[in-house]
Parts: sequence; structure tokens; C-alpha cells
Amino acid sequence: MRNTLLISSFFALVPLLSTGCGPTYLPNTEIEDTDQNREIVAFCERYRHAVEDLNVGLILSLTSPRYFDNSGTPTGDDDFDRRGLEEMLKARFQAVRSMRYEIKYRNLYERDGLFMIDYTYTMSFEYEVGGKTKWANKTAENRLEIEKVDGGYLIVAGL
Repeated sequence: MRNTLLISSFFALVPLLSTGCGPTYLPNTEIEDTDQNREIVAFCERYRHAVEDLNVGLILSLTSPRYFDNSGTPTGDDDFDRRGLEEMLKARFQAVRSMRYEIKYRNLYERDGLFMIDYTYTMSFEYEVGGKTKWANKTAENRLEIEKVDGGYLIVAGL
């Protein structure tokens, strides 16, 4: 009986012991917990809070002077640079009364000297149109491209 109990206890502990050797992840993400990844996700959280606060100035301060976005389309008629980003944000935020912006970070990797952060976002916002208040929700996949600059980070594309 005692041997059976020892064997049962051993096999109950095996899954717990085997998980201790794998990577650990940043809380509420699918990103491995490293110092650099922690810094990058903290930077992305500054961006997320700036969106929730509808703070165009802060969002722009987090973007590179060489910011460029092709809007995910093959044609160039909807591409915009940092100045176009500012105009777009001001126009979109003008009617927004409140915003909730959640991000689930799924992947972070480096390519060609840039950090790519793949994430899923859920955005809920209240806005006014024609004197009436409405609510909208959006969930989508996105990728931020970030460069390391002078000990910090700046967004190069993906807003």
C-alpha cells in the first residue's frame, strides 16, 4: 500500500516538475519573460494608455520621425507618414468621448533591426455623431514595428 502511494505521488508530481524547466512568460501575454521583452511591452503599454486617454501628443512622442504606414493595402493612396498620422488621430479622436483599449500580446521578435510585436486588440469607444452618442467595438490583429533609439524605443509602423 505504501509503495502504491509513493508511486502515485511521484506520477502526480511529474507534470509539475517538467513545467519548471520551460520558459516563463510576461503576465497576461504569450511573450517570454526577458529584460528586453519587459521593456518593450512596458513601452507598448505607454502607447495603449495614450490611446485610452486620446492623447495625440503622447502617441506622436512615441513614434519615430521616419514613421510610415501603408495601411495594410497594396495601393499607395491610403499610406501616411508621421504628419498624416497626426491628422488621422486628431480627426478620429475628435468625436470620441471615452475609450477602452485592451491588448493581448502574442509574439515579439526581431527582424532587420526592428522589433515586431504581434497582438490582438479590443477597442470599445463612445462617440458622438449628429448630436447622438453611440458605442462601437472592434477586435482585430495588428503588428507594431519598433526601433531601439538612444536607450528607448520608437514606433516605426503599425498604428
